[in-house]
Amino acid sequence: MKREKCTAIVLAAGQGKRMRSKIQKQFLLIKGKPVLYYSLACFQKTDWVDDIILVSSEDSIEFCRRDIVLKYGLTKVSKIIAGGKERYDSVYQGLLACENCDYVFIHDGARPFITEEMLNRALDGAMRYQACVVGMPSKDTIKISDKEGMIAATPDRRYVWTIQTPQAFRYSLIREAHEELRRGDMQGITDDAMVVEKTKGCRIKLVEGSYENIKITTPEDLMIAENFVEKI
Repeated sequence: MKREKCTAIVLAAGQGKRMRSKIQKQFLLIKGKPVLYYSLACFQKTDWVDDIILVSSEDSIEFCRRDIVLKYGLTKVSKIIAGGKERYDSVYQGLLACENCDYVFIHDGARPFITEEMLNRALDGAMRYQACVVGMPSKDTIKISDKEGMIAATPDRRYVWTIQTPQAFRYSLIREAHEELRRGDMQGITDDAMVVEKTKGCRIKLVEGSYENIKITTPEDLMIAENFVEKI
């Protein structure tokens, strides 16, 4: 029986203005290696991930090829392509670049600390439900504010999750969802789960990621990451 093909789309086109650095956050170093390297390496070593499509800015393509993909022997990176103006544009370009794909992982390259166990949980969720996102139950009480900055509601913390990446989907579902989105209102879309929620209306499975699966956004995150990388 044919094994279904899994492709990872890794997004590395963000500018990272909150990092206050001339270097894009995904290219900053953690223990001598770029932030982007760590998630690519995890997809590389996961046996059932067949290929990786790396989405970067146009002017970073050669740097990614030479100083990350070739330097670290990331042979599963089959394509390095230019992203778009917004995150959902970059994802869409990645989806268009997929070939004969059954399941796709969409991951932010600024999240270096994914694990193979996390990927296994996400794939299982996608195979069972067509769409799956990783995240963690919130450790904090969450307040919903109104337009004046006053508390409007307090959701039950038992049902509040902080969403992470990767997010995993049956390819046909997420491709159709993005194409439908582009024919309508794209405002306020911050992740691919929202694309599916908005266009397809199907339920999406939540599975645990890790509290260490942080996104490198600020200089403080980079200091935390230095501690986490020593555990790898």
